[in-house]
Amino acid sequence: MQIKQGGFAVGNLNLKKYFLPKNLKKDLPSSIVVFLVALPLCLGIALASGAPLFAGVLTGIIGGIVVGSLSGSQLSVAGPAAGLTVIVFNAITSLGTYETFLLALVLAGIFQMLLGVLKAGTIANYFPSAVIEGMLAAIGIILIMKQFPHAVGYDASFEGDEGFNQADEHNTFSSITLAFARINYGAVIIAVVSLLLMIYWPKFKKVAIVPAPLLVVLAGVGLSAAFSGTGMALLDKQFVHIPIVNSSKEFFALFKSPDFSAIGNKQVWITAFTIGVVASLETLLSLEAVDKIDPIKRISPTNRELVAQGIGNITSGFLGGLPMTAVIVRSSANVNSGARTKMSTIVHGTLLLISLLFIPVIINLIPLSCLAAILLMTGYKLARISLFKHMWHMGLNQFIPFVVTIVAVVLTDLLIGVGIGMLVGIFYILRTNLRNPYFYHIAHNGDKKVIRLRLAEEVSFLNKAAIQVTLTSLPKGADVVIDGSNSRYIDPDVLEIIHNYKHNAYTKGIIVQLQEIKDKYDVPPLKELMYNPN
Repeated sequence: MQIKQGGFAVGNLNLKKYFLPKNLKKDLPSSIVVFLVALPLCLGIALASGAPLFAGVLTGIIGGIVVGSLSGSQLSVAGPAAGLTVIVFNAITSLGTYETFLLALVLAGIFQMLLGVLKAGTIANYFPSAVIEGMLAAIGIILIMKQFPHAVGYDASFEGDEGFNQADEHNTFSSITLAFARINYGAVIIAVVSLLLMIYWPKFKKVAIVPAPLLVVLAGVGLSAAFSGTGMALLDKQFVHIPIVNSSKEFFALFKSPDFSAIGNKQVWITAFTIGVVASLETLLSLEAVDKIDPIKRISPTNRELVAQGIGNITSGFLGGLPMTAVIVRSSANVNSGARTKMSTIVHGTLLLISLLFIPVIINLIPLSCLAAILLMTGYKLARISLFKHMWHMGLNQFIPFVVTIVAVVLTDLLIGVGIGMLVGIFYILRTNLRNPYFYHIAHNGDKKVIRLRLAEEVSFLNKAAIQVTLTSLPKGADVVIDGSNSRYIDPDVLEIIHNYKHNAYTKGIIVQLQEIKDKYDVPPLKELMYNPN
């Protein structure tokens, strides 16, 4: 199958690779892990959004099967977005009905598709690496802090609360404090056993063909059954809960349709635009992060991803679901479980559908504490100590934006935290750029100084102040050579400073020589800078 190059270019797509035994033996176990991680998150996000629980699971199914099939990313997993819970909750309330909100979601999906067609996905190329690394580490820390209460049996907080402040009027730190005061030792034992299985089971190569997370779930179900009727018995809220459907009539009654009669409502369009922008940004951030932790280091086509996400949100809106994005928690679990292709994502969506239709009673036997153990391991891998050491050795200009992003994401939410990290990262980029507009060399011709300023390849208006200060401070009576032989572009403001200095330097007894500096530089057309396979 050949997909057209350009736009959403991926070259030759070999469908056979998705069914190769060497890939399936990695993808199928990974899909089970992602399914187990996604299920409670889908339900929790729906609950926190003020939407029907079915909507959360439906969104996970669409994200896995529809978006997974259309996406160019091999490892990212789409699903209901925790970062949109507040926006969705307020939108449902302000728009009056859930059906009106679904109309806004359909329009948001169309807007995302347009962004992809217009190639807006290239914005992902401008996220500083230190900020993306910080976001990943912050997600890992958040996972550890958010899952600790579930691991010890305190399950009062919503699963969808991934921000610092929660819908239950607590925050991340207060939930941990409360968890210490309300420990359920049955949940603790299940979590500890699960962690030990996650750590040591893969080391037994002969039996490790059974994936550790599946063994964790089986152990969790068994232990919870063994604790039943004792002082360590788990409470009902300490288990997974999915809706139980008893007939096809009940199943189809769960679907809802958008109310197109509200198409003229200004608030619907504002909500659609807000969801479209925020969902697109969160998707691009997650995609960039997943590409960083991909063992094969594949680069996902961002514009194609926006189109896929747009189609997913349109589908979700028509069927009664929630907004979706590429989600870093599920995607990280997918990578860390060894997935190789998008088959893992698609199968996870299929498993969500099967669980909803055929085995809801069995799924509801899974303790949240054993799922928490899976996420604790994922969090540890994202925020490992070696990453902090690596960023420290890269220098303060990388380490400070990295740490600031971590703190900001942990104390606020994903988009605000990344925005703060971006500001700090851009500051250090500009700071470095301002220090490197030229190379300074001093030689002597007899008693006279010969100063050579060799300009950088790109000299922008940001370098204007540094060059002006340098030229003004040059000693009287020197010979000055301003060399532009390496420069592809010099900003007009900088050229004006250089020419003015040359014309007026005689007042200080300075002789200025310009080498290969043009009177005007044209910015190369974008098409000349892009690879053209034809």
